[in-house]
Amino acid sequence: MSHIPACLNPTEEDIQLLLSAHAHLGAQNVDTHMLPYVYQRRDDGVNLINIQKTWEKLMLAARVIATVEDPHDVCAISSSEHGQRAVLKYGVHTGAQGLAGRFTPGNFTNYITRKFKEPRLIVVADPRADHQAIKEASYVNIPVIAFCNTDSPMDHVDIAIPINNAGKHAIGLGFWLLAREVLRLRGALSRKEPWDIMVDLYFYRDPEDVEKEQQQQQQQQPQLEEPEVAEAGASQWVENAEWANPEGTAPAADWAAEGAANSGWAN
Repeated sequence: MSHIPACLNPTEEDIQLLLSAHAHLGAQNVDTHMLPYVYQRRDDGVNLINIQKTWEKLMLAARVIATVEDPHDVCAISSSEHGQRAVLKYGVHTGAQGLAGRFTPGNFTNYITRKFKEPRLIVVADPRADHQAIKEASYVNIPVIAFCNTDSPMDHVDIAIPINNAGKHAIGLGFWLLAREVLRLRGALSRKEPWDIMVDLYFYRDPEDVEKEQQQQQQQQPQLEEPEVAEAGASQWVENAEWANPEGTAPAADWAAEGAANSGWAN
């Protein structure tokens, strides 16, 4: 890592996170402008991304973002499902604007629209899926930072971060590392202390899996509450019985004995 200062070098944990998230697995095709970021090609045709280049571009992008005085002037955009949660979390933690879902044409060029914005910098999760945002940014001279796979188009992209943007874990980790470095450069986070935000918050979650988890939690709650209700009912019954007969006598038996003694049937 001779191209960046020593304080910006990755730790072993950072490299392990990138490898475990499969951030180095590219596509089978390679764009001409992405050739410098390819480490080698596997036998099955998958191109491997150079992790060192990925880290260097992450540090460069973070330094560019940190120079923007107002964090709200930065827009994080993702039209693909895998990156929508990541851009929203990135916006919450860094103060940027998170645009998830379909990009409305004219957001950067037509000031009459309700969602018109004038950002100074945009960060996109996929140049192919977010081509409309990149195209409009080129019309109004807005710099573009993009997470690019080996086959991603590089038109109008100023800083390309080579990463597996098709993987939900890889793209989430990319935005998490970028947000952490931006906060460190701004002085909001110390390099000696770990970030208390879990990287899992940036990962895409399937709605069906979320519904299954909620159903399981709802099924477990009644099972936990039933024994408590039974114990409460039993204790209340005991208290009522003690209140009705505090001395522990048997009034029914005494009444029967008195009735037999006073009646004339005994003779």
